[in-house]
Amino acid sequence: MQVGTELSDGTDTQEQDQDQPQALSELAVEAGEPLLELLNGFMAELRAVGIPASLTESLDAMEAVKHIPITQRDSFKYALAATLVKNQAHWQAFETAFEVYFSLRGDEYAITDDDLTTADSDTGEAESPAEGQGGAAGAALSPEELAEMLYRALLQGDNSMMRTAAREAVRRYAGMEPGRPVGGTYYLYRTLRNLDLEGVLERLMAVEQDSSGEVTDADDFNLRLRRDDYELRIAELKHQIESEIRRRLVADRGVEAMAKTLRRPLPSDIDFMHASREEMTSLRKAIYPLTRKLAARLVRKRRQGRTGPLDFRSTVRHSLAYGGVPAEPKFRHKRPHKPDIMVIADVSGSVAAFARFTLHLVYAISSQFSKVRSFVFIDGLDEVTNFFEGSDDIAEAVHRVNTEADVVWVDGHSDYGHALGVFRDNYFDGIGPRTTVLILGDARNNYHAPQSWIVKAMQDKARQVFWLNPEPRSYWDTGDSIVGEYAPYCDGVFEVRNLRQLEAFVNRLV
Repeated sequence: MQVGTELSDGTDTQEQDQDQPQALSELAVEAGEPLLELLNGFMAELRAVGIPASLTESLDAMEAVKHIPITQRDSFKYALAATLVKNQAHWQAFETAFEVYFSLRGDEYAITDDDLTTADSDTGEAESPAEGQGGAAGAALSPEELAEMLYRALLQGDNSMMRTAAREAVRRYAGMEPGRPVGGTYYLYRTLRNLDLEGVLERLMAVEQDSSGEVTDADDFNLRLRRDDYELRIAELKHQIESEIRRRLVADRGVEAMAKTLRRPLPSDIDFMHASREEMTSLRKAIYPLTRKLAARLVRKRRQGRTGPLDFRSTVRHSLAYGGVPAEPKFRHKRPHKPDIMVIADVSGSVAAFARFTLHLVYAISSQFSKVRSFVFIDGLDEVTNFFEGSDDIAEAVHRVNTEADVVWVDGHSDYGHALGVFRDNYFDGIGPRTTVLILGDARNNYHAPQSWIVKAMQDKARQVFWLNPEPRSYWDTGDSIVGEYAPYCDGVFEVRNLRQLEAFVNRLV
């Protein structure tokens, strides 16, 4: 049985190899073989998502949960998280995987075959399960009684009643059918549409206002606090409904299938070109700690790399103190090098998200460069360096780039050849022997002239020229992509589709 493939500290000692079979066999006996298999699949899913769950950490997690019943879901989850999650950015992916793999664990979460009901195509309501099955307790409730139960659960903040109401609402309104290839969002929409939670909230607030009598400023403040409290309870109810839908989908389709369906990439692995609005929010949150970490790493890299080549004269001179033995080698000190950076970024269409995050990262660590100049283009080109100078809010500066830069020449469709021509005519003198030029874009030129000779002229003047492309490498030189026209005149062409690849490139750059 495979639990992991690597050790967190990078070691592979004979002593550890001898201990692992004994530890696994003890866990199999004490935790039970089914639980061990479940944990094995869960940790394999974490690694598939990108969370580094090594063999050592897997054994720590198994040792931790030996002391916690699996029916204590919260304690069980946080025990696993304490041993497996090492980064706040990994939490959401961990929680999603946990909810899938452990959704049916515990008597109160068990779902029978009869609980997976069939929807009525006209009303959208589900047929009641047989008496004695999981939903039988709520099957006798009329819609009015269910609504009253839901109202009382929210009024009292009773989590147990709320969970019962959520389970019955899903059974009655979601219309889930075994084997039907429909996502959970559709079932959630159908359930919430029938519950009318906005109306329930207004009913709750009407009761609060009636009990307050004449409303003073203090009462108005209290009413707002009560509304916030009720909104939090409604949010918890929605979470319970989502969890119930997820449990039923897992019971119907299996753990592995649902894990793949609900799998979410880590923020550092989200594709710039295809990120949803929610994922873009995650990217924006992830960029700030990334810039701090990267800046600190680059400073440390410079400090550790100050030693230059061997200074033979100084070594011989100091060897006299040791009888002519060169016991203390001396080295020349490197002159610290900070490159000038010129960024030329395509901001058309979906490539704009990639350019935005790259500009954000470059300026956030601008202390590692002696000078940074930025240019953006579509079919025209404009310098936007002044948008960043003196600005404390990089996000606001990037927003100004997107809204104020003069980047359209004719029709607003990418024309790399013309944009490079404008750069050569107006800004070529800024390139020197210490300059590193970064060109950001997918090189989709809409069949215009490439003017690749301008990139060759850049390479002749600059220290280095790099091209960063947010498209998969398999898409290069297909359709109107002309990466191959420019690649011979670049010192490197890199696929940069996410923050992880962008971080790796910047780490290499300095």
